[in-house]
Amino acid sequence: MHLTPLHPLFAVRIDPPDLAWRPTDAPTAAIHAAMDEHAVAVFPNTRPLDDATHIAFSRLFGPIQRTPVLQLTGKRERLAAPEIIDQSNLDQDGNILPDNDKRLLYKRANQQWHTDMSFHPVRATYSLLSARVIPPRGAETEFADMRAAWAALPEAMKQRCESLEVEHSYWHSRVTAGGPEPDEAERQSRPPARHRLVHRHFGSGRKVLYLASHISGVVGWPRDEGQALIAELMAFATQRQFVYRHEWTVGDVVMWDNLATMHRATPFDDTQFPRDIRRTTVREAEV
Repeated sequence: MHLTPLHPLFAVRIDPPDLAWRPTDAPTAAIHAAMDEHAVAVFPNTRPLDDATHIAFSRLFGPIQRTPVLQLTGKRERLAAPEIIDQSNLDQDGNILPDNDKRLLYKRANQQWHTDMSFHPVRATYSLLSARVIPPRGAETEFADMRAAWAALPEAMKQRCESLEVEHSYWHSRVTAGGPEPDEAERQSRPPARHRLVHRHFGSGRKVLYLASHISGVVGWPRDEGQALIAELMAFATQRQFVYRHEWTVGDVVMWDNLATMHRATPFDDTQFPRDIRRTTVREAEV
């Protein structure tokens, strides 16, 4: 593999290979090592992966999420494979979702900085996002290095944060981003989870701020104080020196470590242009 740095702190392009080869040929150990060091990897491909290849490659790195992240009353899934998370702005017939569709309103919450599956007790390790259709402008994805952010924090703030536990709620991020309140069945489908605010990354040994827009508060703190602390940390951790911005090309697969980074989508005209990108999510354990 040839690694080309994409940012002074993290993120790397890996060439070759084209991931449309047989996934079992992938240099898995070398990719693991690259991810431990760089946290984000871009695999350019001459054509988009089909879902079966996307799933097979992802399985090399651990157990995969097999149930929909978003379960909305009365809505059908667009894609057949349960391992593929549909991050598009398309309905089950391939049409662009209307502006008032709940699915689109909730997906726009991905424009907040977040970490995949932090609202679940079994966290996500890697996510792998594959580009099928890209709009003509906009829709880049940004990544923030949460190891570098932790290292740069003032010592007093480190001491304040290190022992804290926070609550992550899927619906908190959706509603604060302007989405509608979920109904009771939807709320029960994604109860909140609690995690340490700071953890030590297993692969690299580096300490990490485990932040996300899903955080609704600090356990044991008044709500306003907890949210103020999280807002302060978010602003610090997403300064430009910590951020890599990926401009998509059809066929790209971007892999990132959710236990070392945050990410967010950037806006585009999602009622005018189709965007078909598909994600697999590797978990800490089978769920």
